[in-house]
Amino acid sequence: MKFDHLMLEQLDEQLRGWDKLKSRPAPRKGWINLIRSALGLNTRQLAEKLGVNQSRVVTIEQAERNTSITLRTLEKTARAMGCRLVYGLVPETSLHTILEQQAQKVAKNRLSRVSHSMGLEAQDVEVKKQKQQLAELIQELLEDSPKKLWRDDK
Repeated sequence: MKFDHLMLEQLDEQLRGWDKLKSRPAPRKGWINLIRSALGLNTRQLAEKLGVNQSRVVTIEQAERNTSITLRTLEKTARAMGCRLVYGLVPETSLHTILEQQAQKVAKNRLSRVSHSMGLEAQDVEVKKQKQQLAELIQELLEDSPKKLWRDDK
């Protein structure tokens, strides 16, 4: 079955909306501290909204800074401040580019194994032909299911 390239393109398009955010670092003291301070809430007041003690808010802010906070706690804290947690994974490039890079890696590995055995048989393939074979194999891999790209990952 052919891979649904339209689905990949649509998802890549949706993810492009996040591009501006991926280059923006998190606030030094964390989002919770930044929003809490901007709203004029102290840790005691946020603790009351969360139904926890003040030291728990300090712990929550520390957990966010060292990236050990849970999504549940982050969402609950955001809601207590009238905010919404927005969570997502944003590719460094695009999903399509990631698949192309993986297809190239797999194709090179496959062709190097074939090339090695042909070299042992004194059947070296000229560079131009190798590039053509590589391009054709990459295209073939991209047209098939992406699941197969990750099986031959070495």
